[in-house]
Order: sequence, then C-alpha cells, then structure tokens
Amino acid sequence: MIRFSIFGIPVEIQPFFWISLIILGGASSADSAAAILEIGLFVLAGFISILVHELGHALAARAFGACSAITLQAFGGYAAYSGGLLNRWQSFLVTAAGPGIQIILGVAVFFLRRALPELSDNGDYFLHTLILISFFWAILNLLPVVPLDGGQMLNALLGPARIKITLWVTIIVAGVAGVLMFTQTGSIIFPIFLGMFAWQAFQGLKQHP
Repeated sequence: MIRFSIFGIPVEIQPFFWISLIILGGASSADSAAAILEIGLFVLAGFISILVHELGHALAARAFGACSAITLQAFGGYAAYSGGLLNRWQSFLVTAAGPGIQIILGVAVFFLRRALPELSDNGDYFLHTLILISFFWAILNLLPVVPLDGGQMLNALLGPARIKITLWVTIIVAGVAGVLMFTQTGSIIFPIFLGMFAWQAFQGLKQHP
C-alpha cells in the first residue's frame, strides 16, 4: 500500500486501485508499447481525478470541524470522517463537494488544453483523458443512487423519514442507467455495480415496511 498526506489529510492507496484503473484503461487489448504508455497515462489521469474528487469531500468535512482520511480502493475511493457530527445540510455540502470540485477540474483542464499552443500526442491524450474521467466520474456519482454521492445527497435532502423514497429512486435509476450504459457502451463493469446497488436498495426496503 502507498500512504502519504496532502493538505494534512492522510491518503491510503490500495493495490487494487491501480489494478482496476489498468483494467479500465484497456489492459486486455494492449498489444504495443504505445498502447501500454496510453494505459499508464490513463492510470495517472484516473489517479489525479479521483484523488481530487475525494479531496473535495475531505476538505469540506474538515471545514465543518470533522477529521478526514482518504482511501483509494478498487474502482474508486472514499473519504472517511470522524470527530464531528454533521447535520443534514452539512452532509449534503460535504457530499456535493466531491463531484463539484471534479467538474471544476474537468472544466479547468478543458480550457488549459485549448490554451496550450502545442501538445505532443501523449500530452494531448493525457489531458483529454483527464477531462473525460473527471466529467464521467462526477456525473456517474451524481446519479441519485445510494451509495453514490447523488444518492447520499438525496437522502440528506429527504431525511431518514423518507428513506423508502430514496431506496425506490435508487432501484429505478440504477436499473435504467445500468441498461442504458450496457446497451450504449457494451461495458458490463458499471452496470454490474449499478445492479448491485439496486439489489441492496431492494433489500433495504424490507427493513422499512
């Protein structure tokens, strides 16, 4: 494992984080040195973008008096908070800070890429990939699906008394998004995760008759 601190926030990177990025980067079809280099650039872009996302959560939590730590794991990561009790509005803002700062990163890199006069093919690929990952990851996480950020934000807005509404929204949105993602891209990784989230929400409904 890799451990370091950024802005005073502990960060732990588990080995499967790198492995999952390599898989998403197209390791199965890498048949040349150029393709392997592109996978390396994809992994670097994914690491930067996802770390920025989790930093958004962690820094927002610290602003409300909570201690935070970041863990990057297979297919994503999370920011854990302790030492402070957040109300619903603060929880909403902390959750929104992750995709929010990631979208800002994507927009900033988009204009940076346009402003730079000349870029090598690898440099252009890296910036293009960083933009795509930032927007895709932020939009995916904004889906109103528990436990994604959008689902947590919906839960913070509706409150625990309306948890059944949150769970039904999770089931419907996860089902529709999973089918659309599979039919449009052919990818099965994220549809599997969405299907798992829908099943977990269905099981959660049984606990709230």
